[in-house]
Amino acid sequence: MTKTDKTFLFLQGHPSLFWRKLSVGLETAGYPTRKIHFCLADWAFWWRRGAVNYRWTFRGWKSFLTDYVKREGITDILYYADAQPYHRAARQVARKLGIRAWAVEFGYLRPDWLTLERDGMGPKSHFPKNRDVISALARANSAPDMVPRYSHTFAQEAFGEVMFNLLLAYGRPFYPFHFSDKYYWPAFDYLAWLVELARGPAHQRHASEVVPKILAGPAPFTLVAMQLQSDYQIRAASPYTHLEEYLVEILNSFAVHAPKDRQLLIKIHPLDNGIERWSGRVSRLAANLGVWERVHVVKGGDLGQLIDKATGVICANSTVGLHAIQAGVPCIALAPAIYRLPGLTHQAGLNSFWEQPEAVDREFAETFVRGLSTIQVKGSFFDRTGQHAAIATIVDRLTAT
Repeated sequence: MTKTDKTFLFLQGHPSLFWRKLSVGLETAGYPTRKIHFCLADWAFWWRRGAVNYRWTFRGWKSFLTDYVKREGITDILYYADAQPYHRAARQVARKLGIRAWAVEFGYLRPDWLTLERDGMGPKSHFPKNRDVISALARANSAPDMVPRYSHTFAQEAFGEVMFNLLLAYGRPFYPFHFSDKYYWPAFDYLAWLVELARGPAHQRHASEVVPKILAGPAPFTLVAMQLQSDYQIRAASPYTHLEEYLVEILNSFAVHAPKDRQLLIKIHPLDNGIERWSGRVSRLAANLGVWERVHVVKGGDLGQLIDKATGVICANSTVGLHAIQAGVPCIALAPAIYRLPGLTHQAGLNSFWEQPEAVDREFAETFVRGLSTIQVKGSFFDRTGQHAAIATIVDRLTAT
């Protein structure tokens, strides 16, 4: 029996079968769903009824969506990648029409968690910033299940990304006016990945040489977490137009304010495609500042072990920051992050972080994670059991509010 109090519109989803299965889950619960395709990849990953194609210019998107929402009686819009241009515009339309928009993303808590949040993540998050409000939220919620349950392989993740982006790029004749703000042209991105995969053993050898020396050495070290240049968390939710600016800020401060025996270990994101050549960039910057002997760059190493042994962790707005907080290791976030709060991260600026890092309030950290789990969903985009678990929770939350 179809219920009529809610109708869900799906925009672009995660490059997996999750989006289609979530639609089935909502319809099984009795709620109608709709879908709008922007590109051939959307069509290929959906492959079910209830969809229309948007093949016109981006300029006309808001007007089209407004008319569609009114005509179809849409009450809720769902999307993945909240900073994607079509989704930013959809959020504005939803706000104007008084309906709800939902972001379904990778979780703040990882692994095995997804995010379900009104409007979006990071700066767009509605999660409270006030400690008392967070504490009240935590008291009303049970402790989250942090046991990893739903694993997936790199091949599973890579296959979806590659297929989606290649279909997006080469399906342009079917959607001639589609506006894509991909940071790298997909073909160039994946050609670079072939090179990076070939260099994988060399990266691992280098990390296996450098990391043990850093861990066993007498000098303390600070860990710097790199993110992806193509990540919307950098491009749309940070003060940096390019991550080199992030590195320049850190290295300049390190050269002047860090103790002379301090080592700096910069960890490249495991999914970095190698295009930016971070090792070379860091080497040049460190040499110009006269600190090259104390600055190390690796792609590899056990993140948990490095966090545990570091004197502090520096990130932009990465979930690595949450890992550090949960481990009780001082952390500073240089970009807006949901966890950039007094008691969790260093508030006094980077220059003081090297010698006087503010300690993590372990009690508040536990409270924060418990409160944060109210916008988290235990499950996976990839693992079949994890998909079923996540979809059941998301359907319950979407239909109960």
